[in-house]
Amino acid sequence: MEVFGVIRCIMTTRLEGGNRDYIVVGSDSGRISILQYAPEKSKFVKVHEETYGKSGVRRIVPGQFLAGDPKGRAVMIGAVEKQKLVYVLNRDSSANLTISSPLEAHKSHNIVMSMCGLDVGFENPLFACIEIDYDRKVEEEKGGMPKQLVFYELDLGLNHVTRKLAEDTDVGANLVIPVPGGAQGPGGLLVCCENYVFYKNVEHAAVRAPLPRRFGVS
Repeated sequence: MEVFGVIRCIMTTRLEGGNRDYIVVGSDSGRISILQYAPEKSKFVKVHEETYGKSGVRRIVPGQFLAGDPKGRAVMIGAVEKQKLVYVLNRDSSANLTISSPLEAHKSHNIVMSMCGLDVGFENPLFACIEIDYDRKVEEEKGGMPKQLVFYELDLGLNHVTRKLAEDTDVGANLVIPVPGGAQGPGGLLVCCENYVFYKNVEHAAVRAPLPRRFGVS
């Protein structure tokens, strides 16, 4: 199907206990779109479309990064710089998908490198990002601009997003990959860096493993 735009990020999500996958799309329209496939029409049908910013590929308008809670309870959509929004997904009385108003998790002087949603079971949804704080005060104090691994928690009771943990990480960190939790695994995430990968969770120290290299290659 023609979208007449630029798709910047895309992912699937499924509400817990549901039997249908939905497609979440971030584009240059300044909107987050949720689609479902209609087999009788052989096309995608728009379920929801929420506007959050101006159109165009802008560095402070969300749409570049997208992450979802494995239980399908929430999605986070982020910009290259500063802005992040979290949407809570739910069902109405007719079992149709509903989407909440956006919850802000913005931070000034902040560049996002990667984003993912963590498998925490039915606890409050947790998202992880690799970020760079380019504030000049921080740069002068620390003698550079180190990357940070930041965890964002969505409190479903208070309907609020907080920065649960932020710690300096390797300057070569460039990608976060969620690890299955519950009965399938330990949860947490893998952080891909230059020459090695390490495992990290909120209450677990980092465990590092070097990447294999060819014999004789430095």
